[in-house]
Amino acid sequence: MLMKSKRSTVSIHIVTFNSESCIQNCLESIFQQSYSISQIIIVDNASSDRTKEFLKKYHGEIDILYNSSNKGFAQAHNQAIRSSHSDYFLVLNPDIRLDKNYVSYLIEAMEDHPSVGSSAGMLLSQNQLGFIDSAGLVIKRSRRAFDRGQNDPSLKWSRSTEVFGVSGAAALYSRVMVEDISIFGEFFDEDFFAYKEDVDVAWRAQLMGWGAYYESKAVATHERGWKSGKRKEQPIFVRRLSYINRYKMMLKNDIIGYVFLHCFYLLSFEVLSLGYTILREPQLILAWGDLFNKFATIIKKRKQIQEKRKVSLQRVYNWFNS
Repeated sequence: MLMKSKRSTVSIHIVTFNSESCIQNCLESIFQQSYSISQIIIVDNASSDRTKEFLKKYHGEIDILYNSSNKGFAQAHNQAIRSSHSDYFLVLNPDIRLDKNYVSYLIEAMEDHPSVGSSAGMLLSQNQLGFIDSAGLVIKRSRRAFDRGQNDPSLKWSRSTEVFGVSGAAALYSRVMVEDISIFGEFFDEDFFAYKEDVDVAWRAQLMGWGAYYESKAVATHERGWKSGKRKEQPIFVRRLSYINRYKMMLKNDIIGYVFLHCFYLLSFEVLSLGYTILREPQLILAWGDLFNKFATIIKKRKQIQEKRKVSLQRVYNWFNS
């Protein structure tokens, strides 16, 4: 049962798209949270399976927004944020299952660290029990981002610590940070549609003085869907988005001085990436059309981000490792 709390309020936001196989388990784990949840918001991106039928079972317990077409992860989650009035938002993938204290541990961690605007727990793989799916995000000098600890035994990642950013699969964001770093009213950049939007948020938040925290006591499991398979098994639109969104993120957030400083790492990766793309996945090249079409908008967003920058660049780029 959902109850009002005098403590900080938390809403949980889920975007569904043909999620019939996992949404029920996700919701049941939410209802079992030890921390009171003020609102559960689901945005359905025009599912064509039985997802909507499953959601009808929870009438009166969740708020549902139905889109007439697939708006993507970023836009749909922005819809949920605008529909909520809570102090914190827990952004969840529908294939996540939460331990009953997940929210409680994250709230405690964030309120103990006032400069932290986002947090996430130890995400374990549902496909490989006892192994890490994500323990936060890391970013390389090549501007490639990865989930910390992925495929490592969970015992290796038992220490809670600040991190560059957190995976959007099960991330808690503070409203204060969300409002502070939103650009043109968008927290998640809607030009991304999906994939790497959580890395983009992490980079932007760091530039504006907000930290991120990995709380190992908060545990959840993640099925991860397409990322658990081989690359060639991933839909082409997924590969195109993942490929081109890295460049959109760099155009918005990067600093030319640090591009030159890290040019060895960047050029090494770009040469290899270009060769691979031409020889093995030439269909990815079409993704550049999307970037060129949105170039003017991306530059406008960059201008706002750089004007709102609040911390020394050295502090931000200390997170970038080799």
